[in-house]
Amino acid sequence: MTEAASVRRSVPSWPWALGIDAVLVIVFAVIGRASHERAVDALGVLETAWPFLVGLAAGWLVLRAWRAPAAPVRTGVLLAVVTVVLGMILRVVSGGTTAVAFIIVATVSLLVFLGGWRAIAALVVRPRAHR
Repeated sequence: MTEAASVRRSVPSWPWALGIDAVLVIVFAVIGRASHERAVDALGVLETAWPFLVGLAAGWLVLRAWRAPAAPVRTGVLLAVVTVVLGMILRVVSGGTTAVAFIIVATVSLLVFLGGWRAIAALVVRPRAHR
């Protein structure tokens, strides 16, 4: 196997990246519900997560994230921004609230989650590329 092929296999493919993103958005919803002492059951988590999952899906489409699924900034950071903006809009449209503190926490959390795993992956892949 060539070195380039080895590196290519180390970077998550777009279905894996999309799955990781979706799981992290759900984790964000679970943490949020738990920190506010709300039920952490499937329906409750879905109620909290759905606007952000829709925002995530739209972000993947708008950014064409499958082209660079593991790029920390081009995909991760921009995807977090799109996810938060659309998620907040959908929350308001569906009758939910968007306090300034929640917007800040959601933005920071999703930047860390969606950009963070990609930054870690980039650090792990880079040393392998030099071998």
